[in-house]
Amino acid sequence: MSRAQLARPTDAPPAAHGEPLAPGTDDAPEAGPRPNHVAIIMDGNRRWARAHGVPELEGHAAGVDKIRWLVEHAIRRGIAVLSVYAFSRENWARSDDEVTGLFSLLDQAIRAETPELVRQGVRVRVSGRLAEVPADIRGSITEALAATDGGTRLTLNIAFNYAGRTEIVDAVRAIVAAGTPADEIDEATIAAHLYTAGLPDPDLVIRTGGEQRLSNFLIWQSAYAEFHSCAALWPDFDAGAFDTALEEFARRSRRFGT
Repeated sequence: MSRAQLARPTDAPPAAHGEPLAPGTDDAPEAGPRPNHVAIIMDGNRRWARAHGVPELEGHAAGVDKIRWLVEHAIRRGIAVLSVYAFSRENWARSDDEVTGLFSLLDQAIRAETPELVRQGVRVRVSGRLAEVPADIRGSITEALAATDGGTRLTLNIAFNYAGRTEIVDAVRAIVAAGTPADEIDEATIAAHLYTAGLPDPDLVIRTGGEQRLSNFLIWQSAYAEFHSCAALWPDFDAGAFDTALEEFARRSRRFGT
C-alpha cells in the first residue's frame, strides 16, 4: 500500500537561526566554530560583595567594571554580538537605595565608556522598556546609541529594564496595533517586533554564579541556544572562564531538530 505524501506545516521553524558560525580566532585556544552571538546573565555581584565584606553596591560596581573587559575580550575572540543582562524589570523589587545605586553606576559607566566604545568600533543597542527609566538615564542611553551607531566590530546589546515575557507582550501589542491579520502572523512577524529585531538569535547563553536558569532573559531568542553555567561570580569572571564556555560550545553538536 502506498503512503500519502507527508504534509509538512508551511510555518515550521527554520533549521537554523542566523548566519553561519564564525571560525575560531587565531589567538583563541582550540580554534573551532565560534558563536556569532553570546548572551551573558551576569549573576553574583551581591554574593561577591558579601564574600569580600564590602557593601553590595561595591559588588555591583565591580560587576559594571567587568563589562569593559568583557567587550574587549569578545572582540579578541571574534564575537559579533554580545548581549548582557544589566537590569531586569524584576530588579525593581529591590530596595530604593539599591535600585538608585544601580542606575547611578550604569549612568556613569555609559557616560564614561562611550568614547572608548566608539574608538573600538562597538555599536550599542538597548533592549527593554526605556520609557520606565529615569529621564537622565534615558538621556545617557540615547547619546550612547547615537555616538556608537557607526560601530562595525561588535554590537553590544544591553538588556536594561528588560524582561523576556514583557518583550513578547510588547511585540504582540505592536502587531495588533499595526492591524496585522491573525493568519499572517508567524515567527518572523513576532521576531521583527521584538526589542532585538535585526540581531541574530544567541548561539550561546552563559550564566555566572552557578545558577542554571534563564531568569526571563531572551526567552524567545534563546530557543536554540546552547546554555553554559559558570561557577564564578560575575566580578570574578575572566578570560579562562569565557574561553572554557567557547570551547564547550565548539564541542557541542547543534542539530536544530534534524
